[in-house]
Amino acid sequence: MQLHKLLDRPAPIEAVLGWIRSLNPKIVTVVEHEADHNQPGFLDRFTESLYYYSTMFDSLDACALQPEKALAEMYIQREICNVVSCEGPARLERHEPLARWRERLGRAGFRPLHLGSNAFKQASMLLTLFSAEGYCVEENEGCLTLGWHSRPLIAASAWHALPETAAVSPDVAVVGGAVM
Repeated sequence: MQLHKLLDRPAPIEAVLGWIRSLNPKIVTVVEHEADHNQPGFLDRFTESLYYYSTMFDSLDACALQPEKALAEMYIQREICNVVSCEGPARLERHEPLARWRERLGRAGFRPLHLGSNAFKQASMLLTLFSAEGYCVEENEGCLTLGWHSRPLIAASAWHALPETAAVSPDVAVVGGAVM
């Protein structure tokens, strides 16, 4: 939930992903908002924010724990302010949808690891035990999304660093998370 803050220019996110890849980790997990708040046009960003955050607040209204709800609302209010009122380097909240993270991670030399049906079943079970009605977990090409009714709010994905010799060249396409 922090990588999106590096998206104001291409170099920082590429450098961080390159550094992570150089560590040759077995698994890298990415959890980010499933939203598109990195659009250059204010009206598009505002409209997307309106829909996304109204869904987020609707989901919080279903929560019974009031102290946690109040803290979450304060945090979200700061995000909204940054998304809609800041421009250039001052705008830190630059959420992007899972599809763009797939492309970016593929170009950076990572291949997707499917979380599998067990992860989906566990997430669904935990959601049933500990959350209000209306929340849902969905599987999306090996990734999991947490949503409110039919709107995905957060996406979780797992990745494996390809060996340095198998780096993705600029002329290689990433389609649906698969390197072509």
